[in-house]
Amino acid sequence: MKYISTILSVVALGLVAVLFLTQSRQLEQLKKSAQTEHKNPGTGFKMAYFDMDSLETHYDEFKDAQAQVKDQENRMTQELSSLDRTNQKKIEGWRQKQQSNTMTQAEGEQAQREYQAMQQQFAARKQELEQALYKRTEDLKTNMRKKIEDFLKDYNKQKSFSYIIEYDANSFIYAKDSLYNITSDLVEGLNAAYKKK
Repeated sequence: MKYISTILSVVALGLVAVLFLTQSRQLEQLKKSAQTEHKNPGTGFKMAYFDMDSLETHYDEFKDAQAQVKDQENRMTQELSSLDRTNQKKIEGWRQKQQSNTMTQAEGEQAQREYQAMQQQFAARKQELEQALYKRTEDLKTNMRKKIEDFLKDYNKQKSFSYIIEYDANSFIYAKDSLYNITSDLVEGLNAAYKKK
């Protein structure tokens, strides 16, 4: 009888140890499955991204479009500078005539009207050129976006991504796995399509 309580205590201690081991193994399995689920949230959901800065740097058609916009901007600046120089020459002529007291009051009033007309013409031409540049830039952006979307639509038929997003320095993406970076595929495919033209 003396030993029964000791034997029961040893058996109880053994059962507690077995339960403890069983629970710890189940807990480890739960942790492993939770980590696996966290790493692979589901087989049906895949996301990829492309780096817009790299695309702009390596996509030939984009670089050509930028060169076209820059060329149009330079021509606009040259035209406005030429118009401004012509206007400044005219203004300098009036100023010299006024300083030499050879300008009549009627000529002064006429010069004032011409000056206002020149300012209005310059402002109107500048606005017209800026609007044309803006429209050209927006048309090129729209064209580039459509080509990227069309390529990605075909590309995604094989890859089956749920989302393909654009990454740039100003986006709200703070971490990204380079495994899902499809920029090189995108650049390669777009450049190949551009060379075919």
